[in-house]
Amino acid sequence: MQAATKETHVNELILKLALRAGTARRRDGALRSERGQGTVEYVGLILLVSLLMVGMVAAMKGFNATSGTEIAEVIIDKIKDAVNAITFR
Repeated sequence: MQAATKETHVNELILKLALRAGTARRRDGALRSERGQGTVEYVGLILLVSLLMVGMVAAMKGFNATSGTEIAEVIIDKIKDAVNAITFR
């Protein structure tokens, strides 16, 4: 009977170790998969805003008023300044 008890105890230990290893692996994989996610979201947001601004500038170019082109040039200058201010670490 003691041999069966030892075998059961060893089997329980192996099962616990396997479960802990699986949990740690899943936790490690989840952290790795989310790495850089914020950067991707910010880049997507910047691209979206840039596309909207380009659309506005293109729409303003169709007008013959000088104030529309002045606004468009200010928007373009601000976007260029913002892009040039970005630094990568």
